Amino acid sequence: MKNKYRLELPETKSGLAKLFAAGFFLLTAIAVGQLLWAAPQETVNDWENPRVFSINAELPHATFIPFPELNQALQLKAKDSPWYKSLNGLWKFNWVPKPADIPANFWLPDYDDSRWKEIEVPSNWEIQGYGIPIYVNSDYEFSPENPQPPNIPHDNNPVGSYRLFFTVPESWRGLDVFIHFGGVKSAFYLWINGQKVGYSEDSKTPAEFKITPYLKPGKNLVALQVYRWSDGSYLECQDMWRISGIERDVYLYAAPLVRIRDFFAHTPLDEEYKNGLLSLDVEVSSEPASGGKKPGLSAYTLRAGLLTDSGQPLFQKDITFTLPPSGEKTVSFSQEIEGIKPWTAETPNLYRLTLELLDKNHRTVEALTTMVGFRSVVIKNGQLLINGQAVYFKGVNRHETDPWTGQVISEESMIRDIKLMKQNNINAVRTCHYPDDPRWYELCDYYGIYLIDEANIESHGMGYGEKSLAKNPEWGPAHLDRMKRMLERDKNHPSVVIWSMGNEAGNGVNFEEGYRWIKQRDPSRPIHYERAQLEWNTDIYCPMYARIEHLEKYAKTNPARPLIMCEYAHSMGNSTGNLQDYWDVIEKYPALQGGFIWDWVDQGFAKKNDKGELFWAYGGDYGPPGTPSDTNFCCNGLVAPDRTPHPALNEVKKVYQPARVELIEPAGATEAKIKISNKYDFVPLDRDNFNLHWKLVTNGQQAAEGTIPCPSIKPRASAEVRLALPAEAIKPGDEVFLKVELRAQKEMAQGLIPAGQIIAAEQFKLAGGEASQPAGFLASKAQAKLRKLNIKENKNNRNEVIISSQNFELFFNRVEGRLTSYRFQNLELLKEGPLPNFWRAPTDNDFG
Repeated sequence: MKNKYRLELPETKSGLAKLFAAGFFLLTAIAVGQLLWAAPQETVNDWENPRVFSINAELPHATFIPFPELNQALQLKAKDSPWYKSLNGLWKFNWVPKPADIPANFWLPDYDDSRWKEIEVPSNWEIQGYGIPIYVNSDYEFSPENPQPPNIPHDNNPVGSYRLFFTVPESWRGLDVFIHFGGVKSAFYLWINGQKVGYSEDSKTPAEFKITPYLKPGKNLVALQVYRWSDGSYLECQDMWRISGIERDVYLYAAPLVRIRDFFAHTPLDEEYKNGLLSLDVEVSSEPASGGKKPGLSAYTLRAGLLTDSGQPLFQKDITFTLPPSGEKTVSFSQEIEGIKPWTAETPNLYRLTLELLDKNHRTVEALTTMVGFRSVVIKNGQLLINGQAVYFKGVNRHETDPWTGQVISEESMIRDIKLMKQNNINAVRTCHYPDDPRWYELCDYYGIYLIDEANIESHGMGYGEKSLAKNPEWGPAHLDRMKRMLERDKNHPSVVIWSMGNEAGNGVNFEEGYRWIKQRDPSRPIHYERAQLEWNTDIYCPMYARIEHLEKYAKTNPARPLIMCEYAHSMGNSTGNLQDYWDVIEKYPALQGGFIWDWVDQGFAKKNDKGELFWAYGGDYGPPGTPSDTNFCCNGLVAPDRTPHPALNEVKKVYQPARVELIEPAGATEAKIKISNKYDFVPLDRDNFNLHWKLVTNGQQAAEGTIPCPSIKPRASAEVRLALPAEAIKPGDEVFLKVELRAQKEMAQGLIPAGQIIAAEQFKLAGGEASQPAGFLASKAQAKLRKLNIKENKNNRNEVIISSQNFELFFNRVEGRLTSYRFQNLELLKEGPLPNFWRAPTDNDFG
């Protein structure tokens, strides 16, 4: 079968988009057509052509697995569907340092791969010992000095070839079969049973291919040819390890010839934030049967339903339709649902949406379910509002990294990250700088984390000037394709509250068109792009590492856009000490709504030295001298590679804490009066979920403690509390501190926060602490009386000043400001005083 080349083009409903498409995209399409079809002698490689990034692949869609029956979809996990088959595991693998060395015809079923090694899929092949892991920040590791997009070095571009035999379940007969690659870096070709199926770029979003025509009974062969670098690598110049391979799940799934291809569940709240408004757009497609008959000409019914988390049905609706000859139909409807429990990061209430496709006899053709949450995100009066409330983003940037598996992330690792975040009062994550594994979004929906979902676009190494790929129309379709693949995959997740078009890739026509397309496709979420700064194609002003005075200056202008720092508080080494200074200003102005600390985790890899001792490797620890490296700049997280917290995380927990405790009256003999302010946006403080624990510490030793129920305090409200203190614990002359802790009364965050966990804390000095005078230090008040001091210039050294009294003289060098002599009763006790030292050991952040 001849390969079908597909160039991703935007939907063009607006007049402005049509105008853009008529010029830029039409010319691009003509050029691609000439390139791909007219001249068989054309020698431009797909992996060096920015206009080719997807060949014969399926259109992107939301994440779901179909089931034959609704009961199965409700009772089983997606991976337990009878229409799902994982291809994860050991594959045959061959690695070569350059494309010219690729084994010939390796994709053929009868190719002898007996001498090939095996490799785990998913994995990064550099972590498995093939090639060199390279860490650089903003350069292109394959051409750091003089990048020439879209060209890639031919003498240094490793290629991994993969082979796996598989069988298709007999029960799939009569169904269409698709193969799904969750993420492959950086580009790959696909063969099934020796036939070339397609090609794809974009390392961090799925590529799917329909492989039904290529299958045969019994054993089938899937073969991949993966290029470490491609023209797509010019859009993947992120601050992370540059490693490659099949990084995410590979699986097959089956679907009927008439199937739900995609759906978009819009789930805002009404104006009073009490009822949910479910609007569904479901795309149903059909394929001709093997005999040529088109089953889509019959009537079908789409049945949609919504269940509570306990399985209680809230509504069910049937819509009957017929498929047109084109084989595609979008079925849309809306339904108001009363008394909905809104979704927020503090209250992650989810509902199960069910979709069932029925034939004309009301027999189930296909069924699927997904979790949805009802929430509204708008920008109004210069603030970003979630469900009508301006929220603070107490966020971090999170790379997908694991010290033992590289950029292959397990569900256990994801949950460990969310648990640590929840326990340290972090409520938001920016998926720097690419869409994460789909399971991450499901977990953030469930546990409650706000997400900025970021497209896999960064061309940092090209700078932001005229060479920026953002300004080059030839690269426009590739930019837009990556935004589309992100949005279409993740559009149904309530945790995704902001779309990001990319990171550090300049600004220009390609991001302007991306902004237009996203706004047309999903107007329900604001768009974030840092390099747009204050241009029109970003809804949020999202600077990096803005100084505190800059925040305050912006906030005083009464801006129309909120300021949310996409990166701040660079937490490398001994750092993060001024975080409270930031938040003192953030909480002062409505336009300032927080930010995302750079970053969550050190990107170190586990490695052993010559003695067999384990250490965390960073840039420069792999490869021969001259390997590109930005050394330890990959290690700037709040936690170590194995998620051991750094000291800075304690500061983050304190500054991000959702309650403020103030001492409003000095403690008397028996009580202290405190004020508690609830800084949650949606959750009340109450005795059912929280308690107040206090401690008295006298002269460094705990003298008393107690626990009282937490008073009921609404979000953003305050209350005063009197603490009864034991009189015998406070004695005259003692140094006394009062520590007040807000603790979890019971498990919170779906069990991630245990009962007794400290949520917020404050400490107050109640008494004492003055320096005492040792007995007998002065014999009498007469001796303690300070006599008159005389100050004069030293006649013997005009650079010295002498300070004297009856029995002593102090000599100071007036140029250096240091003590040069101390004499008591004409006896010199010091010949030279201490030298001031204003130097400190440098920190990582001192190096930029």
